[in-house]
Amino acid sequence: MTKHFLSLADIPASELRAILDEAHARKKARASWPKGKVDADAPMDGRTLALIFEKSSTRTRFSFDMGMRQLGGTSITATSSDMQLGRGETIEDTAKVLSRFVDGIMLRANSHETLTALARNASIPVINGLTDYNHPCQIMADLQTLEEQGGDLSDMTLTWVGDGNNVAVSFINAAAKFGYTLRLSCAKGYEVKGQYVEAARSVGAKIEIESDPLKACANSDVVIADTFVSMGDTDADARLKDLMPYQVTDALMGAAAKSATFLHCLPAHRGEEVATSVIDGPQSVVFDEAENRLHAQKAVITWCFS
Repeated sequence: MTKHFLSLADIPASELRAILDEAHARKKARASWPKGKVDADAPMDGRTLALIFEKSSTRTRFSFDMGMRQLGGTSITATSSDMQLGRGETIEDTAKVLSRFVDGIMLRANSHETLTALARNASIPVINGLTDYNHPCQIMADLQTLEEQGGDLSDMTLTWVGDGNNVAVSFINAAAKFGYTLRLSCAKGYEVKGQYVEAARSVGAKIEIESDPLKACANSDVVIADTFVSMGDTDADARLKDLMPYQVTDALMGAAAKSATFLHCLPAHRGEEVATSVIDGPQSVVFDEAENRLHAQKAVITWCFS
């Protein structure tokens, strides 16, 4: 059976735990090695991963490419405008053709429906590099980062502040799998869709809603922000006006637990969703978080082919 990595909600908790353990182990095993040196076991030797981008990318593109190199494999990168996909070929036909050429596909898509259609029609693993619905690879890297700080995820309270976007949805999807409490503090009109919250609660997720960001951050172990204006948003002025009261400031971090960690998936806009003093301060682990995209995604890739 072909294994796809599309949503954390679809994958058993035991398998997600195994992916995180693999990420930790692979990172530790190559500590101080040159970036281009291949892992000792080279599990992707002879395999090629197609990397397809409908949206521009820095971390996703470089981490997947380097991840395949470190695993002993290769990758081919293309944007939708490089392919017939950008000129009217159906996603179903693209899936069937690429299944004859490469061993797996990573897609960063505008629409989650494009990703699921690709997976339904591919006979090789498909990995979600980001869609408008969710961003599961990012959350695996985030959780790896938190565990590196010495915490037990099941004992943590995580607070999301700002826009209830696709990254927030993946934190919701992961809540039941890893046992943490998730607080959502979103501006009016920017809340996560209620059906996503209720679906997670129905399988045991501990999710709290608190519109006041200061109250939401109280005694929290982790405070998480994301950009207020994302690629494709055409209402930047309105979004900034509505969301600026949800900027993660020193006051919010001061309300959190003394040892609280700040996360941001990057790219960041200092002075918008987060104060410069926070993201560049001692509680921020955003660059460890960015690095862990590489290690977490290597573990995702090996899981897909296991």
